[in-house]
Amino acid sequence: MANFAKPENALKRAEELINVGQKQDALQALHNLITSKRYRAWQKPLEKIMFKYVELCVDMRKGRFAKDGLIQYRIVCQQVNVSSLEEVIKHFMHLSTQKAEQARSQAEALEEALDVDDLEADKRPEDLMLSYVSGEKGKERSDRELVTPWFKFLWETYRTVLEILRNNSKLEALYAMTAHRAFQFCKQYKRTTEFRRLCEIIRNHLANLNKYKDQRDRPDLSAPESLQLYLDTRFEQLKIATELGLWQEAFRSVEDIHGLMSIVKKTPKASLMVVYYAKLTEIFWISGSHLYHAYAWFKLFSLQKSFNKNLSQKDLQLIASSVVLAALSVSPYNQTRGASHLELENEKERNLRMANLIGFNLESKLENREVLSRSAVLAELVSKGVLSCATQEVKDLYHLLENDFLPLDVASKIHPLLMKISKLGGKLTSASSVAEVQLSQYVPSLERLATLRLLKQVSQLYQTMKIESLSQMIPFFEFSMVEKISVDAVKHNFIAMKVDHMKGAVLFGNMGLESDKLQDHLAVLAESLNKARAMIYPTPKKASKLGEVLPGLGEIVDKEHKRLLARKSIIEKIKEEQERQLLEMEREEESKRQNLLKKTEEAEKKRLAAMFEQQRAERIRKEIEERELEEAQALLQETEKHLKRGKKKPILDGLKERQEQEKRLQKVAKTMDHLERAKREEAAPLIEAAFQRRLVEEKVLHEREQQLEVELSRQRHDGDLKEKNRLARMLENKMIFQESVISRRQAEFDQRRVEREERIKQIIQARKQERDIKRKKIFYVRSEEERIKKMRKEEEARKREEAERRRKEEAEHRAKMDEIAEKQRQRERELEEKERLRREALLGRAPEGISRPSELPAGSRTTEPVVATPAAAAAAPTTGKYVPKFRLRPESSGPAPPSEPDRWGKPAPLEPDRRAAGSRAPPSQSDRWTSGSRAPPQDSDRLAGGGSRATPPDSNRFGGGSGSSKAEPWRSSRARNPQRG
Repeated sequence: MANFAKPENALKRAEELINVGQKQDALQALHNLITSKRYRAWQKPLEKIMFKYVELCVDMRKGRFAKDGLIQYRIVCQQVNVSSLEEVIKHFMHLSTQKAEQARSQAEALEEALDVDDLEADKRPEDLMLSYVSGEKGKERSDRELVTPWFKFLWETYRTVLEILRNNSKLEALYAMTAHRAFQFCKQYKRTTEFRRLCEIIRNHLANLNKYKDQRDRPDLSAPESLQLYLDTRFEQLKIATELGLWQEAFRSVEDIHGLMSIVKKTPKASLMVVYYAKLTEIFWISGSHLYHAYAWFKLFSLQKSFNKNLSQKDLQLIASSVVLAALSVSPYNQTRGASHLELENEKERNLRMANLIGFNLESKLENREVLSRSAVLAELVSKGVLSCATQEVKDLYHLLENDFLPLDVASKIHPLLMKISKLGGKLTSASSVAEVQLSQYVPSLERLATLRLLKQVSQLYQTMKIESLSQMIPFFEFSMVEKISVDAVKHNFIAMKVDHMKGAVLFGNMGLESDKLQDHLAVLAESLNKARAMIYPTPKKASKLGEVLPGLGEIVDKEHKRLLARKSIIEKIKEEQERQLLEMEREEESKRQNLLKKTEEAEKKRLAAMFEQQRAERIRKEIEERELEEAQALLQETEKHLKRGKKKPILDGLKERQEQEKRLQKVAKTMDHLERAKREEAAPLIEAAFQRRLVEEKVLHEREQQLEVELSRQRHDGDLKEKNRLARMLENKMIFQESVISRRQAEFDQRRVEREERIKQIIQARKQERDIKRKKIFYVRSEEERIKKMRKEEEARKREEAERRRKEEAEHRAKMDEIAEKQRQRERELEEKERLRREALLGRAPEGISRPSELPAGSRTTEPVVATPAAAAAAPTTGKYVPKFRLRPESSGPAPPSEPDRWGKPAPLEPDRRAAGSRAPPSQSDRWTSGSRAPPQDSDRLAGGGSRATPPDSNRFGGGSGSSKAEPWRSSRARNPQRG
């Protein structure tokens, strides 16, 4: 990989390679620069490099290279210059679209060129073999090779851009624009497979956005701009899905829009909601959900009337007519009658789901017929004034079908109205979201409804009617169609009728005897007759009645007991049968679930195996390419070496051998292709003959199995009829048992409810007591804490005052001691001054006793003269140094006189001891000498011997420092007492 000092150098190198026809090397050089970690900071030359890079990727149809480069460039300019990334992506999509359009313009037949089921599928082996075997390529094949690759690349471009821009708040506008262009691509070229994949991609992006909420630069769906972009994308997806006829995908798009509104807890604009409900009407009509279709039309009418100020009276009348006809088209009877419990639960969940999409909130406790029903929507239309806005034909049709009772001529009056209604409709001028309304689509459902109404009304008047008369009364259908409609109505207990083709008559059953109105009249009549009978024949006394009953009472009790036992055994058998059926259903569901799980695991294993094989093949291909590249490089190097040495002939021979070997391989491959083609031509008629034989055998087998199935079905039907007749006798007992069970359970429920309320009251009382105790404990603990805190504060204050008082006393004591010390120091200074004056006086009288500094001991050399005394002369021999004769003292001299007592009457201590004690004594007798008098010998000796132990500040001047006074204390003692030596 070449390293460039500047990005401009890489761009120049790429242009040079392009000029010499080496686009692959140029692309690789730019790819190495873009993916390099050296250029991770955005700069202007990188944008030019990206423009050239995407141009090369488009020219060479290198989608993978383009994706890698755009991902790296997004990392570079994500936080610096997002607009640069937008420009590069727009340029990339523009080039891809331009190339695809050029290829499309070159093809003569677009439909043949795009006759591919899946743009991501590879070529089939048959196509590859045919392309290699046949010498000339047909026009269709050339068109396919021109157009299809570019459309594949354009589709890959859209997928790449959407993957790069997903879930990025700074690029969401470009993401929405790319999604819209991808939708238009699918719409323009009828790419249904790619549209489904595109919808799934966008759906996964939104799911990941909600899943990873801590993602960096995540779009905020609560922001109005972001929400509007996402909604516009979903509504465009819904429009394209309906235009392509992908109704399943359109319904999923509606669910996506509803889910998005549920996430952000906001309702879109009225213009978008109009589109939403308009598409819902189409979806529900195609799916055959006429009830939901009517509700969607009703919501659409409400939105148009409330928010569309430009809606004309004609358009409003046409929309209102559509709403009324949609509601009338709903089946008049319940389709779920006789369904199982599981089917009813599924239907209830489906109603909840659809009602949420339409905007009607349902409670799961309510039954379906109480909310979503034909009667409810018709009552809503009348109460909201929708019927008054419809055309006169629609109003007349509503009254004939819902209010009037005209069994003989209802069809003849409805037929001309339906003819007029079928001609109404057209484009709307002011409601842009609802482009066109055609009322003719409701005519078949209305004809079916009119037929049901006629049969219902005729069954209330007649017991028998000829088939010809009934056929003449219904001009919409033939009698075979009427018979099919009546079968479905009888199945759902809407009417009771039978068709007797042998007599050519229609027999209407006793459905009226079980109707609510007639049943009420019979009950009232029975009560009235019972009262009249009681008045005419009064009831006898209880004693006489009891006397009549007593003889046969035992027999009656035995019979009743046996009947109850038989009934109990029958009920137990029924319960066991129901439990067995439930267990079988659970086993079947479990087996289905296990099979589905097994199939899913097998599919996942196959997918993983296929992915592993694909990765292995890709790895092998890359290794082969690398090996070939290394061989080519080695051959090139060897060629260069031989060229330098002048040996050209062996290389040329090797090249010729390789060319001949390649020609032989091509010839063998062509021969094998012809051989395989011949084999297939010979095997084709044999395969066709075997296929025809297999068809005949399977046809015979199918007929035999069908006959067997018919026989089994007939036998099952007969058995079911017998079982029904046998169980019909137990209906009364079943009702009695059901009432007793319900009453017992109601009593148990009431008792448990009372117990539960009592238990709840006890729990509430106990919790209240616990709260009171807890509050008291908390109050006590807080009071104790406050008391302890107060005591602690008082103790601390007392300690602070005590410490302050001690500090003040210590300060006063220290001040007094400092004052005493200052006075003591003042006295010592005075004594020192006196001592100094005395010494000066002594030195002035005996100048001849001063020795030279060079002759003094090292420890006694000072900057001032030292006094020579007789004591010093007496102590001189002991030191081993020269002492003058006048300093010597005769040995016969006695001890020094004792010191005089001081002014306090105490003898003064010796000077050395006083110096050693570190304090100065009161002045002695020798201190009273003036400067003009001469001290006694013992005093001078004491002064001379204790000179080194004088006041510490002057010790260096008189005694040579403290070291000499500590090291030789015996000199002072001998100087004071010469006799001891």
